[in-house]
Amino acid sequence: MAGPGVPGAPTARWKRHIVRQLRLRDRTQKALFLELVPAYNHLLEKAELLDTFSKKLQPEPNSVTPTTHQGPWEESGLDSDQVPSLATLRVKWQEEEEGLRLVCGEMAYQVVEKSVALGALESELQELQSRLAALEVRVARLREARAQQAQQVEERRAQNAVQLEAYEALRAHVGLREAALRRLQEEARDLLERLVQRKAGAAAERNLRNERRERAKQARVSQELKKAAKRTVSISEGPDTLGDGMRERTETLALAPEPEPLENEACEKWKRPFSFKKRRGHSIGGAPEQRYQIIPVCVATRLPTQAQDVLDAHLSEVNAVRFGPNSSLLATGGADRLIHLWNVVGSRLEVNQTLEGAGGSITSVDFDPSVRNFAPVAWDCAPSDLHTGQGYQVLAATYNQAAQLWKVGEAQSKETLSGHKDKVTAAKFKLTRHQAVTGSRDRTVKEWDLGRAYCSRTINVLSYCNDVVCGDHIIISGHNDQKIRFWDSRGPHCTQVIPVQGRVTSLSLSHDQLHLLSCSRDNTLKVIDLRVSNIRQVFRADGFKCGSDWTKAVFSPDRSYALAGSCDGALYIWDVDTGKLESRLQGPHCTAVNAVAWCYSGSHVVSVDQGRKVVLWH
Repeated sequence: MAGPGVPGAPTARWKRHIVRQLRLRDRTQKALFLELVPAYNHLLEKAELLDTFSKKLQPEPNSVTPTTHQGPWEESGLDSDQVPSLATLRVKWQEEEEGLRLVCGEMAYQVVEKSVALGALESELQELQSRLAALEVRVARLREARAQQAQQVEERRAQNAVQLEAYEALRAHVGLREAALRRLQEEARDLLERLVQRKAGAAAERNLRNERRERAKQARVSQELKKAAKRTVSISEGPDTLGDGMRERTETLALAPEPEPLENEACEKWKRPFSFKKRRGHSIGGAPEQRYQIIPVCVATRLPTQAQDVLDAHLSEVNAVRFGPNSSLLATGGADRLIHLWNVVGSRLEVNQTLEGAGGSITSVDFDPSVRNFAPVAWDCAPSDLHTGQGYQVLAATYNQAAQLWKVGEAQSKETLSGHKDKVTAAKFKLTRHQAVTGSRDRTVKEWDLGRAYCSRTINVLSYCNDVVCGDHIIISGHNDQKIRFWDSRGPHCTQVIPVQGRVTSLSLSHDQLHLLSCSRDNTLKVIDLRVSNIRQVFRADGFKCGSDWTKAVFSPDRSYALAGSCDGALYIWDVDTGKLESRLQGPHCTAVNAVAWCYSGSHVVSVDQGRKVVLWH
């Protein structure tokens, strides 16, 4: 018998199956015929007996009288009384013949039935043989397909072996590269630490020299002040209000005299030690940084009460709004990739100009810090340009994985800050000139040198960045993982992390840089005291709900109030000192308010929503 691995094994199996079926059929039919054969033999015996009786009953032709003939019973020695009569024998013979006919009829009927059954079985056998032939053809085809698939399997195995060898080689190569990368990173860290140490040492030495120089200058200034205090000063007074004419008097003053042109340097030396203004120093081991001087202009904020002007400003939802110089210039940016500049004239908004060229939806807008300085000595443009925005810079974050910088007035020249790998969600100017910070959904925060449109530093974070703000030497970022992170702009590491409830949507830094306002998706605003790094106030209100991941909340210019827009179109204002809801403004907004802005004079508020509206409140 062929084994299971021999190609003829399937054929042997079906043949054995057919033989078993035929044997079973033979046994079944043989049992029927075995019953029929004894009956048939019995009939044959009876037929022979009847034939014998009939022959004996017929008289012989040579015999004259029956007396001369000896019957079988005489020959057998039987008495004449014991021999049955002829009529009786005929009756019995007829009965036996009738029974034999019946039996023969039954057997003929059974033979016919068996013949019909045999014909049916023969037709079924022919059908099975045809099916068997078809199955043999199919088996042959399947064998061919199996042989082809076995060949393909062998080819795939060979390919897999080759690819496995290549994969192992790549793994070994990657392991070597990773080891080299780790060595390079360790060397880079060592070099950076040594560089920082050298810079720190150089800065300490420079600070020591400067301190000695300042002490020497202070000593000289003290001597000059003592000499100046002993001088006699002649003071001429103008006409008095009583009409007594001109008069002169001479007094001895214990104050410093009015500096003469040649004494300006001494006067500056006298002013410096008593100046309480915060001195922004130099970067570690570098050249002096040029910083903006931001002067507060709001003494007391006035709460808005009603909407003064309502405009359908953009073609789609408006995401960002920011006030510019002198509280008269306003910028709005939206999903239509446009930035509109507006002039606040009385209680109306008038179109100034439109900045085009953004590659995606605008998510954040910021003005150059110089436009927030209202001291004429720090202006980068003439005061007459305040209403036109000429000479200023506008920075915008876009969904095109880049930030855009416009120089308004220079034919609207535009720079692109590209380098992020996902949507840019925030872009802010730093207080140091020609520098900016951007945050993105690619989990990075980048610092930029605007003079060269060059990324000077990349900070990798564990979560999406939704907003950033900048202080003197610090960068604060709010993230999707419900944390606010603090970064020293002079160091590579995160200095502090403050957890909050809910994803952070916006950050607002007070003018004195002592308090931080955060808005988050848990429908709360939080005031963080940066002096103790602790949450000071938490603002909630019935009906207030943060409408999106980029909803912006702001401080008032004097930090007395916190302002935010809700998804129901209302503006909510809280008192920072008491923590109570001060006002709720329900007006033209029919959709969620995305951002709000409070002008630096404290007299106007502007809000923008998802329904293209810009509303001026007074």
